[in-house]
Amino acid sequence: MTESIKSPEAGTEMPRTGFVESILLMVLLISLPALSIDTMLPVFPEIARDLNVQQANDIQLIIPALIFGLATGQLVFGPLSDSMGRKSVLTLSAFIFMAGCLLCFFSVGLPTMLAGRVVQGVGISGPRTVVLALIRDQYEGRAMARMMSIVMSVFIIIPAFAPLIGQGIALVAGWRAIFASLLALMLIALIWFARRQPETLLPRNRIAFSLREIAGAFVLVCSTRVTLGYTIMAGLVMGAFFGYLNSAQQIFQDVYGVGRLFSLFFAILSLSLGCASLLNSRIVMRHGMRTLTKRAMVGLFTLSMVYVGVICAMGGVSPLWMFMAFFMIIFFCVGILFGNLNAIAMKPLGQVAGTASAVVGSLSTLIAVPPGAFIGLCYNGTILPLMTGFAVLSLFSFAIMRWAETE
Repeated sequence: MTESIKSPEAGTEMPRTGFVESILLMVLLISLPALSIDTMLPVFPEIARDLNVQQANDIQLIIPALIFGLATGQLVFGPLSDSMGRKSVLTLSAFIFMAGCLLCFFSVGLPTMLAGRVVQGVGISGPRTVVLALIRDQYEGRAMARMMSIVMSVFIIIPAFAPLIGQGIALVAGWRAIFASLLALMLIALIWFARRQPETLLPRNRIAFSLREIAGAFVLVCSTRVTLGYTIMAGLVMGAFFGYLNSAQQIFQDVYGVGRLFSLFFAILSLSLGCASLLNSRIVMRHGMRTLTKRAMVGLFTLSMVYVGVICAMGGVSPLWMFMAFFMIIFFCVGILFGNLNAIAMKPLGQVAGTASAVVGSLSTLIAVPPGAFIGLCYNGTILPLMTGFAVLSLFSFAIMRWAETE
């Protein structure tokens, strides 16, 4: 394996972390975005009550607020890490995230909470961006593939258990303790990172931060048909998924009355999505990204339309077993799509700087936020708004895929 670890250049420090320690550090850093989103879900009612939120659906906005910050932040921190170095950017973003945690912890109303969530999102985009850069800097070949595979597998699995973690913390110490726990985790990660992780980007290899470069990458993405099409598709599919995240607590606890078992049902569906992503990594070389994407897109649209018809006939709510069965298959399709859409979008761009990758990721996430928030705010005591959102967004995605593939 040592032949796959990059040799340090003159003037750089030798890595102080071994392979296992490096994995643990990267996993901790990259799990923070998922924990920041999904630990909130079980405590929506408590937060709404304590912050005196008048409209029940409005509390859902704490999810898209963080995602908006995450999308805008990665557009800045990606190029900034190429300019300032990995350690400086992660340190800066960590302090921004911790400031957001404090703002949320001390919030007494929904506007302050939403502002804190945006700040959290901007801050958490740093670790998400820097971790991938650090892996590329330090490893190559099989060692890089192994590291990336392990880190991303954990990134997929963490959301399944995050609501259970949030629920446990809230039961012991209240919902504000979730933000204190996130702050503590970031502080631990920052101290660990500062003491054990050397800088991997030499000053002579750094690129001056340039708004012109970001604008140029944005123009390149928007003028490349396949890239733009699949970026929009990724945003629409992600928007449907965000609609589920925003509505999940109300659907499971209010519609189906599962109570504290919410975290269990949420975990089952999350694992379905995660299993699809892992399976995709194994079969994509045999079947190809486009073939898998087309099949998953057809499956997602067909299942969504069928289920809309079923629940309309049932008055807007199906039995819980049917909801779980349909959504396990729907999320399996979504997992396949998540594994391929960004990769197809990036393929025509060749060996461009990482800025283009940041633009694709940021743009797709920004596209996802409005429909995801709208689906959640349309919740009316049934699952019809959620499934209508899936059906409409998958239809648009399918149409855009046909457009993107047309020469």
